[in-house]
Amino acid sequence: MEKISLELQKRETAGKHNSALRRGGVTPAHVFGHGVESLSLEGQTADLEQALSRAGTSHLINLKIKGEKRTRAVLIREIQRKPASGLLLHVDLYQVKSTEKMTVDVPVHVVGVAPALQTRTNTLLVDMPHLSIECLPADLPARLDVDVSSLKTATDVIRVGDIRPPDGVTILNDHELMVVKIEIERKVAPEAAEVTPVAAAAEE
Repeated sequence: MEKISLELQKRETAGKHNSALRRGGVTPAHVFGHGVESLSLEGQTADLEQALSRAGTSHLINLKIKGEKRTRAVLIREIQRKPASGLLLHVDLYQVKSTEKMTVDVPVHVVGVAPALQTRTNTLLVDMPHLSIECLPADLPARLDVDVSSLKTATDVIRVGDIRPPDGVTILNDHELMVVKIEIERKVAPEAAEVTPVAAAAEE
């Protein structure tokens, strides 16, 4: 898995003072976790934006806090932005433990070619773009590959139970839920199209 690093420092300011930080190109952050002392942090907005774009919610980040010798393994838990401008306001980081299983949503990645798509009117739809998994931090996959080569007809689907996760990873979603399917484009018959104006005239 790609290694992503981020360096932050402890934050002393709070409340209205955080607005001054943001104007100076600094974003407040917060790290917490099970059995972990909660810390208020801050860092360069540009550095945080870069880490967020690379990590998403399913990549571990090696967090270095200024003044500490060790790094911490963290996940992005929540991102707050200003609605109008998209300005980064605050980032919550969750520290994980190497011996403690965690629950994470990871993206679904389609691989292979579905024979059903040879018919031009068929479309591949991903009903569940993310799946919830449980695993140790060392086993965390960046994504779950879903092979669609088994979709030979428009009636074929791939359910959660059909997906084989990597070793050490358990998918938590209901195994009967549909993940990927083929949708058939349904054309409107000419007769149906002529009904609309007639119906409208009748209503008048």
